[in-house]
Amino acid sequence: MKHIDEFSRPEEYISPFDRHFRRLLRKHLEEWVMPERRNYDEDWKDHRLIEPAFDRLMAELGLQKSLFPLKHGGWGLADSDYVFRGGYMLCEELGRADTGMAVALAVTFWPLLVIMVEPYKNERLIAEFAPMFCTADKAVFAANAMTEPQGGADIENLGLLGGRTIRTTARLDGDEWVINGHKLWPTNSGGVSKLFGVPCTTKPGSSDPRDFAFIYVPADLPGVTQGGAYEKAGMAADKNGDIWFEDVRVPSWYRAHGPGRDAEAFYQLISFGQVMSCAFLTGAMMNLYERLYEFVSTRTYNNAPIKENDAVAGIIGRIAGDIDICRILGYEAAMIGDRRNKPYGKPLISEDVVGRIRNIKDFVSDRAVENFGKAMDVLGLFGADRDWDIEKHWRDVKIVQLWMGGKQLCQMEAARYFFNCETL
Repeated sequence: MKHIDEFSRPEEYISPFDRHFRRLLRKHLEEWVMPERRNYDEDWKDHRLIEPAFDRLMAELGLQKSLFPLKHGGWGLADSDYVFRGGYMLCEELGRADTGMAVALAVTFWPLLVIMVEPYKNERLIAEFAPMFCTADKAVFAANAMTEPQGGADIENLGLLGGRTIRTTARLDGDEWVINGHKLWPTNSGGVSKLFGVPCTTKPGSSDPRDFAFIYVPADLPGVTQGGAYEKAGMAADKNGDIWFEDVRVPSWYRAHGPGRDAEAFYQLISFGQVMSCAFLTGAMMNLYERLYEFVSTRTYNNAPIKENDAVAGIIGRIAGDIDICRILGYEAAMIGDRRNKPYGKPLISEDVVGRIRNIKDFVSDRAVENFGKAMDVLGLFGADRDWDIEKHWRDVKIVQLWMGGKQLCQMEAARYFFNCETL
């Protein structure tokens, strides 16, 4: 059997972190996550199996502190020039094991990146939040409390809407922000998170980026209420629910950067989310290859493995080709992100970068959903059998395809940039 690492990736894009850490992480996931992942669907509410796995992964292995600077007890990944490529490696390996776990970890990083990556660093807040993640002996989650009931992914569509649909408000009262609003579906809600990054507005209805605010809210403050987790089609290891903020008060310096700068720093998260989505997908497809290889090699037709049948070979050959291409594209997206501060690169907030990375995520999402569907056809009656893991991955990757505005916002961002559309 060929090994999954034989699928292509540009060797010059591989980070030092990848070379030293991937094998350790893979061993950990194969020992502690993959044997139990079929049981995660029934554990979506209580996380009796999932929580101990997160504790091993995030606290014992230390992933939850990886972004923080060395001086605060972290690994310094956010200060490196390969934060996107390092994140891609983590999320690809996690996606191979369980994409729900992958997104829960990645989204813990998500709101922290607003204050950790140059040129948008806030040393005071980094020092404030570092002990929460770097000294804990249990998994600690954060959430990007973004989506709202009335607007869906509108908040991510900053290029057109500029935040004017945001209804969660922040009002400055002396040296405190007073926050009111309702957020729906954030990853790591449902009672999980200890810290929220909250996109809100200081002037409802405004599309002026100076009125967009990104404010951190500890989950245990008075006025913060979290609803229970929703049961979803997949992604059981990721809890999603409602969050209500009722006259929640936080120090004024819990705002990430200030007028204008908050919107810029937040817009970086769009590209990070799309790149890591590609990693979840390529990781899941690598496991698709492993499971499909076993099936077509051990099942026979006309006294030969079914992979030797021309019709089946055509399908599985196309699947292998798509995995190879998608992995190259995923690493290209990560490299685009890591070029943000180089003379030959462009900032993550540029329409160029956002459009290109959204293109890649849209393409990889489509190929993943399509190929898991093809694999289920090859498996026939076994395609929906949980013992083969294909249907579990299919339910998860479909959710990856849908989030962050889904195909539509990816296509609109690409059209807006490449065709100079002004009304989309």
